[in-house]
Amino acid sequence: MVDALKLKIKTLPFGIHTVECHLDDDFFNTDELAEVRHASVNVTLTVNRKSENTYRLEIECHGTVTTACDRCLDDLDLPVDVDYRLNVEQMGTELDDSNDELLIVPAEWRELDAAPIVRDTVLLAIPMTHCHESEEDCNPDMLDALDSHRVETVPDGDDDNESETTGTDPRWEALKKLKEQQ
Repeated sequence: MVDALKLKIKTLPFGIHTVECHLDDDFFNTDELAEVRHASVNVTLTVNRKSENTYRLEIECHGTVTTACDRCLDDLDLPVDVDYRLNVEQMGTELDDSNDELLIVPAEWRELDAAPIVRDTVLLAIPMTHCHESEEDCNPDMLDALDSHRVETVPDGDDDNESETTGTDPRWEALKKLKEQQ
């Protein structure tokens, strides 16, 4: 699966080449990607070798990833439907990935591992916050536990809409005293 995403760019014939693969849990199973619990994503990677040192990658990813709901921590299936295009040029001696549309790789590279590019493409398709569409879809036991730990707030009467807690946590009281000293 991941080997299919290793492109032999030096020996790749000119023209268009297509690689299709399916990404599952194993592809995303690394410590840095702990937010992805399960995955089922179909990838189509089209490589167009335009010249001796110029390539165009077109990545299409369709499927689902499962992550934790930010509200109740239960599994949440999120759709992945993303297309990404990237120009690749082989020149110089250093890797330069500072441009989102152009990747410069060292001229001596014989192979380009597109797996990290595909992985990043899928991960960037996941929204920053992921919650069930409504609280009714969340785990009710977890929502009850969350509500029992919630601190109530009341307006303090200032025009800038600040609020203060009505709880008895001494840290808040200490912060309130600092605020009053100003």
